[in-house]
Amino acid sequence: MATQKKTAEIDYSMQTTIQALYELQKIDSKIDAINKVKGELPLEVQDLEDEMAGLTTRIENINAEIEELNTLTRQRKREVDQARIQIGNYKEQQNNVRNNREYDAITKEIEYQELEIELAEKRLREYAAAMKTKKSLQETAEAAAAERAADLKLKRNELEGIEAETAPQVAEYEAQAAQAKEKIEARLLAAYNRIRSNVRNGLAVVTVKRDSCGGCFNHIPPQRQADIRQGKKLIVCEYCGRILVADAEEEAAE
Repeated sequence: MATQKKTAEIDYSMQTTIQALYELQKIDSKIDAINKVKGELPLEVQDLEDEMAGLTTRIENINAEIEELNTLTRQRKREVDQARIQIGNYKEQQNNVRNNREYDAITKEIEYQELEIELAEKRLREYAAAMKTKKSLQETAEAAAAERAADLKLKRNELEGIEAETAPQVAEYEAQAAQAKEKIEARLLAAYNRIRSNVRNGLAVVTVKRDSCGGCFNHIPPQRQADIRQGKKLIVCEYCGRILVADAEEEAAE
């Protein structure tokens, strides 16, 4: 008698678990339907955010390169000014030389400073050309960033509008899902979530309709259908791995 009672409790517990899994599936399917309204918006927002982050980094790098060019330009201009001052000083010294040897030595110093000026001016021209290119890249990147920022704002507003509109309903469904999960063992819940993540439509629990799996539509043998209707053990489709439950409407029609 005690054994029969224990068996009945186990059967009832499994039936409760199977029913809870089916209820959870129906709730999750409702949440999935709401998420479908968002369409590709979450992905589009994420892609735009990633692109904006990339453009921001690019603009920062270009600005750093422009600042470096400005620093180098100032440095080279100081070198030119110093070289010209040196040349002026050397020319004054040439007026006071005592012999040709001193004159030739000062002349060489003047020539050296003139070469330094030529080299610095060459670098300045290179910096100016590089600066022009960098500023063009900066303008292009900033224009792209402004365009993406406008797109991102529109997409975010659209997504936030949908989320705000559906938030109460989603919260209600999530509360119902939490209640259903309390009736399911952790290992079965993990298996349910794993199946959901592996199937395209998110259906981990399906009914048997017209002798076939409601997920992959493969035929279910009569004996297996009888076991599913009894609900004494968890049965999965041997073809797609989904959890199978009896179709209450089909059983009522019978």
